[in-house]
Amino acid sequence: MEYRQLGGSGLKVPVLSFGTATFGGSNEFFKAFGETEAKGASRLVDICLDAGLTMFDSSDVYSAGQAEEILGKAIKGRRDRVLISTKGTFRTGPGPNDVGSSRSHLIPAVENSLRRLGTDYIDLYQLHGFDALTPLEETLATLDDLVRAGKIRYIGCSNFSGWHLMKSLTVSDRHGWARHVAHQAYYSLVGREFEWELMPLAIDQKVGTVVWSPLGWGRLTGKIRRGAPLPETSRLRTKITADLGPPVSDELLYRVVDALDAIAKQTTSQPVRTAAQMPSVANGTPPTMTCRSASAR
Repeated sequence: MEYRQLGGSGLKVPVLSFGTATFGGSNEFFKAFGETEAKGASRLVDICLDAGLTMFDSSDVYSAGQAEEILGKAIKGRRDRVLISTKGTFRTGPGPNDVGSSRSHLIPAVENSLRRLGTDYIDLYQLHGFDALTPLEETLATLDDLVRAGKIRYIGCSNFSGWHLMKSLTVSDRHGWARHVAHQAYYSLVGREFEWELMPLAIDQKVGTVVWSPLGWGRLTGKIRRGAPLPETSRLRTKITADLGPPVSDELLYRVVDALDAIAKQTTSQPVRTAAQMPSVANGTPPTMTCRSASAR
């Protein structure tokens, strides 16, 4: 397994990580991803570690916290062999402070994630989305406090726009607080908007990229073809999951798959390499680009 430094930090991470949205299946949305329980998750962790894949990504909203709980059970007794990334910000309860990136929400969110994961520290903690209501100074000071307390080792964000991320970095730099070393963003062959602004920003500011859904919401598995029905098992068969995923026109998808087929036929001696497998270069790709792998449903 190839390892790269995560952004401008000293942390080395594998080029592939494992997304745990398939763990739990507590509602209609996450059932479409999978319903893996602790025993199956433990087996998946075994396979990953055997291959040198050591980074596992979760969130407090994946199956209402079940994904973190299951991951915690699967890594029990081998915490020192894995890197854990998880996320907070999205709604976790009915109260007015059960959502967002305020100090009031983030501190209990981190404590609850630590409890569910069965660990006393999180390697990478990411804001799951941008909170436009909470001052950035409050959010980033809170994350810095959690880093200084040893509960978080590195901080990152997810689904930010370019200006969200750049403003956050500027606030951290101004106060000498912990800086985002990673941005978890959507990027695939059928969703390349990341290249417009976020990729140049990542290169310039040394922010690593953790790619979510590099298979385009399950569309680029090779199982979806022009004129063919959807596979029997596919998240795209569940309306709520299909509607909430990144939109892609059928024609664009078919053209991309046709192009991949043509490339594959020309490269019989070597497999087609994904963006996650391409070597990092100073002026070409972000300092780190790691792709989350999970179920191809």
